[in-house]
Amino acid sequence: MKRQIPLIIVITLGFMFVAHTFIPHKASVAFYDWWVSWSKAISPFAVILGIMSLTMVHGTKISRKAPNWQYSALTLFALVFTGASGFIWGTSEGTPFMWLFKNVQMPMGSTMFSLLAFHIASAAYKAFRARSAEATVLLIAAIIVMLGQVPLGMAISKWIPETSSWILNVPNLAAKRGIALGVGLGMTATSLKILLGIERTYLGGGD
Repeated sequence: MKRQIPLIIVITLGFMFVAHTFIPHKASVAFYDWWVSWSKAISPFAVILGIMSLTMVHGTKISRKAPNWQYSALTLFALVFTGASGFIWGTSEGTPFMWLFKNVQMPMGSTMFSLLAFHIASAAYKAFRARSAEATVLLIAAIIVMLGQVPLGMAISKWIPETSSWILNVPNLAAKRGIALGVGLGMTATSLKILLGIERTYLGGGD
């Protein structure tokens, strides 16, 4: 029964939500709204689970003096201090929590995104080597698109931003829609397998 009861709950609720999508009756709408309001209660438990996992992983590294364990200690200190500042002083403008968010969190996020740009440029250089006709077309298109996103492209020629927009809005968008259709069909197939009880790996593996 440890596996049958969760399976029955998933299948029953799954078909109920499918029915709500295609048959928006007042009863199904009321049940859906009731379910959404109660499902929000899961969020605090997810946060608690994340804090427990973070504490266990980094606490183990600190206790074993693993390589670079000092970063784990700093992570746990930041977790405790940020959470405590939010509970004590609140999260409104001018509080220590917002100061940490604006002066620590946001600069770190900007740094990560700026490093990501260099990684993308490095990966593009390795991937777009003109070793074939297809790779040459990809390389030229990539150069035009990248130049079209910066003022340098407009300074060179006004047709570069126009060509960049055409590449993004016509061939690139067509490929994205094809991928989206494939993803949608895959999601539909997986959902049907779950609703029909064929896919049960979310129960912990096995039959």
